[in-house]
Amino acid sequence: MSTEKHLHLTGSSEVSWKDAITQTISEASKSIDYLSCVTILNQSAKISGKKIVEYLVDLDLCFTIDHDRE
Repeated sequence: MSTEKHLHLTGSSEVSWKDAITQTISEASKSIDYLSCVTILNQSAKISGKKIVEYLVDLDLCFTIDHDRE
């Protein structure tokens, strides 16, 4: 039997939405094993003056539960 768990995470980057997604997945993979999929739920940005200063992403990150793990 395979079981997946879903986490809702928010990440940010000063570079781009793609970078925010990549950085968030990279950080999550440091403490979560068996990552299996990601869904981008929302993208937004903070603006200062006429310029985007921070890109924000809300992600649904999935990982498979290891039933044999002790």
